[in-house]
Amino acid sequence: MKVQDVMTADVSFVGPDNSILEIARKMRDGDIGSVPVVENDRLVGMVTDRDVVVRAIAEGGDVRTKTARDAMSPGVLYCFSDESVETVLENMGGQQIRRLPVVNRDKRLVGVVSLGDLALSGKRKAAGEALQEISQPTH
Repeated sequence: MKVQDVMTADVSFVGPDNSILEIARKMRDGDIGSVPVVENDRLVGMVTDRDVVVRAIAEGGDVRTKTARDAMSPGVLYCFSDESVETVLENMGGQQIRRLPVVNRDKRLVGVVSLGDLALSGKRKAAGEALQEISQPTH
């Protein structure tokens, strides 16, 4: 089974210059914990709820002037839509992440896949193993 078969295709995204307040409201209204950042039709980053707290709020300053660019996670991790569910589960466990943006081979954003999506694909044991790896302390 491929990631494209289980991913969420209706993805909400922001631009790098969207304000943190807009992003926080989008997360609240959509009941989501992360938002891909897209610039010129390319995935350039991710902003998670943790990024908002750690990089935008805790750093101080005027949160009304902070943008996605100020808070987004450096180094974009993603998977391809035609990758196997098993491969992506293994990578998520190894990278200790719970959700990934999904791109096509032209690197255009086409969806988001979560550990939950992958578990529902019938790979519950593998998803459980990935969750166990994700939950391990990094130090």
